[in-house]
This record gives sequence, structure tokens and C-alpha cells, in this order.
Amino acid sequence: MHRNRTRRRGFTAIELLVVIAIIAILIALLLPAVQQARETARRTQCKHNLMQLGLALHSYHQTHDTLPPGSVNWTGPVRDGQPGYLFSWIAQILPYLEERLTYDKLDFTRPVDDPANLEPVSRVPSIFVCPSSTSSSHAYAGCHHDTEAPIDTDNNGTLYLNSRVRFRDINDGRRATILLGEVLASSTWALGTRATLRNTSGVNRPDEVQAFRKLNRGSYYGLPEEAPSDTEVEEDAEAVDPDLIVGGFLSSHTDGAHFCFADGAVKFLTGRIDQQVFQNLGNRNDGNLVEGF
Repeated sequence: MHRNRTRRRGFTAIELLVVIAIIAILIALLLPAVQQARETARRTQCKHNLMQLGLALHSYHQTHDTLPPGSVNWTGPVRDGQPGYLFSWIAQILPYLEERLTYDKLDFTRPVDDPANLEPVSRVPSIFVCPSSTSSSHAYAGCHHDTEAPIDTDNNGTLYLNSRVRFRDINDGRRATILLGEVLASSTWALGTRATLRNTSGVNRPDEVQAFRKLNRGSYYGLPEEAPSDTEVEEDAEAVDPDLIVGGFLSSHTDGAHFCFADGAVKFLTGRIDQQVFQNLGNRNDGNLVEGF
């Protein structure tokens, strides 16, 4: 009696290579879509963070009839590394961000860098961190001025040294005045220096531009289309105290950054925005009505 035996045939080497090639092609096609979906999710979370910060500023205003000072100190202009209290606007809105415990641990009668404040300041609440950033440092700053200038009491933004800006003081309209924007991961969130305040001049410190170039990602404002390849500055810039330079907004996203406006709206502005328009958005009462930005 003969049995019919089923002949089993395996993959040939060529067939296996074809299958592997097809899988590789599918992965190559799907990976960018997956990465884009992840970045979209991160951008959505970043936008939500700014919305919450904007809402906290509105809650502070409702309680105190003014926005918080961008920086608190007895003298100005603000310099990086200068002694003083220098508490930021962020530190003052902690109770409106469900961070009352951190707020209560801060000793506002001592400077930010005092040992008594080391423990609460060292903690970075997740709402201060942009999900697209590779750093765990905070990534949002208030707008202190429309041009490069030291942080001082005469700035024309919404958050600056010892400021007491009320919404009714924003003559250009809240929908066209920037409150907050994104920066690349910065230093201590509690410091009312360039760590938490920037301007819409687009001028950035040369060392930061160099670091930004090395990242090869993200968006910057007010720089030439080709960012400078080195840290050289103009000759007359030598007379400027580098500790007084504040700089502009930067982002870990591609092609733009999120900005929270005084009306609470959060918008994504591309890095190609007209520089004059961008400066107008940073000034609370320059009399220039900005449309369609």
C-alpha cells in the first residue's frame, strides 16, 4: 500500500530576501508617519501647557486686578547672575496651577538661589516642559519687550521688571499682544531673568544660536534665513554687557512655535513671520493694529 506524501517546500533564499526587502520598504514608508503622529501629539500637549499657563495668568489677574510682575527685584536692569530676589512670574502663579505645595515651600523673603529655596526650585512641574524638548528644563517665557533691551521697569511688553500690567492697559488689543512663548530648555523656572523672559526682537545670544545650530532642529525668530555659522558679533556689540542681553523666542518644534496671547488664545506662529509684525505683537500699546498674522 502506497501513501501519498505531501511535499513540503520551504522558502528559498531569494524569496526570503524579497520578503525582508518588502518589510523594510513598509517600515521606511510608515516610520515618518509614525514620527509625525508623535510630534503632532507632542505639539498638542505643548499647546495645552501654554493654555494652562495663560489661564493661570488670567486667574491671577482676576484675583489681583493685574498680571504678576515678570521679575521681582529692588533694582534694575536685570542681569544674569546678579544677586537679588528675582522671582519670576511663574513662581507667582503656582497656586493657580495646582502647585500650592511648591509655592508654600518658596521663601519669597530670600533670593531665588538662597539655600532655603533649593528644594522647591529644583523640582520642575511637567506643565513647564515642552514634550518635544530633549531636556527636562522649563520651556516657556513671558514677553518683556518688542526689541532687544535689558529687562527693566520701562519695557513695553506684558511681563517685565516689577511690572503691574492690567488687561485694560493693553491698548493694542489682547488678541494681538503676546503674553508667553516658547524657548529652548532654559535654566531655573523661578528666576525672573532671561530664563523666563524674552523679547520679540529675534536677537539671540551668539552662544545660544551656536547651540541651536548644533541641534539642527526647531525654529528661531528674527534671524536670517541662514543662521550664523559662528559666534561672531558686530564690533559695536562689544560695548554691550552680555549679562544684559535677553534674546528672543526659540522652539523645539519644526517651522514655528506656540505663543499664548493676552486673550488666552494659543497660536502656532511660523518662523517665517514678518519681523515687524512679530515685534508689533510683542508691544502692548504701540498703536499698530496687526491683522492676519
